[in-house]
Amino acid sequence: MGRCAAVLVVCWMAARGGAAKAQSETDAVAPGAQTLLLWPAGAPGAKGDTAADKPQLTVFPPTSNPTRTAVIVAPGGGYQNLAMEHEGYAEARWLAAHGIAAFVLRYRLGPVYHHPVELGDAQRAIRLLRSQAAQFGLAADHIGMMGFSAGGHLAATAGTMSDRGDPAAADPVDRQGSRPDFLVLGYPVISMEDADVHRGSRSNLLGEHPSPETERRLSADQQVTSRTPPTFLFATTDDAIVPVTNSVLFYLALVRAGVPAEMHLFAHGNHGFGMAAGDPELGIWPQLLLTWMRSRGLAGPEVTGSGR
Repeated sequence: MGRCAAVLVVCWMAARGGAAKAQSETDAVAPGAQTLLLWPAGAPGAKGDTAADKPQLTVFPPTSNPTRTAVIVAPGGGYQNLAMEHEGYAEARWLAAHGIAAFVLRYRLGPVYHHPVELGDAQRAIRLLRSQAAQFGLAADHIGMMGFSAGGHLAATAGTMSDRGDPAAADPVDRQGSRPDFLVLGYPVISMEDADVHRGSRSNLLGEHPSPETERRLSADQQVTSRTPPTFLFATTDDAIVPVTNSVLFYLALVRAGVPAEMHLFAHGNHGFGMAAGDPELGIWPQLLLTWMRSRGLAGPEVTGSGR
């Protein structure tokens, strides 16, 4: 680990008062990565004391971060599992290699946990980074969220159901706003209504028989306002798991609300393609994202030796 990367982790640990020690074991897929509990004293509403009951961030600090940008990555898995490597660690390593701090979110899942627990985990992650931005070498207004599939729904929900924080909260983290500054959505679940829904995600998040009002409220396209963050989307037209209409619905809602948006739809590709390494067509999305981020001042020039 480079000197700047090491300093970032040390600053994080100091900022949390040593709380990182409670969850510092090495991850088998991300060896040596530092993991940080979102609530060191125990997550609200926890139903057990296992790793699945303890939402956390895994830290991937870059060697340098010229724009002081951070991305929280939410893996997919239908709100029942988490594709931590395929839709989390792989993307985090790529972000860090391109001078962007990455934090992979392990959030709580159904059917044990239902909404609003998952949203609360995402909001806590955003507040936590924002509250300690100076210590991490981040800009408080450069904290975005990337999500894939159901993780894309979680990111979109965080972007459309945010708050400005509670200035009177006893916990200083809760005084921070929960709105991500930008969104990156990969083949996201967006709608919870029958026409476009991924039924597994809906049942795991909302239970077997959610009311029509709950389905509408958790359909992120129907919650877009002018405060929704700028968004980059990508998906495939022939996705057989999550209909591409989910991405289109969110994009159209963004356009109607006057929110800056960019969407890339590829003709072919299986759901869950992640970084699409080695695919000459789908594999260009990371570079397209980097171009978009640079245009918004969220990424610096190419880092020598960083690769694609």
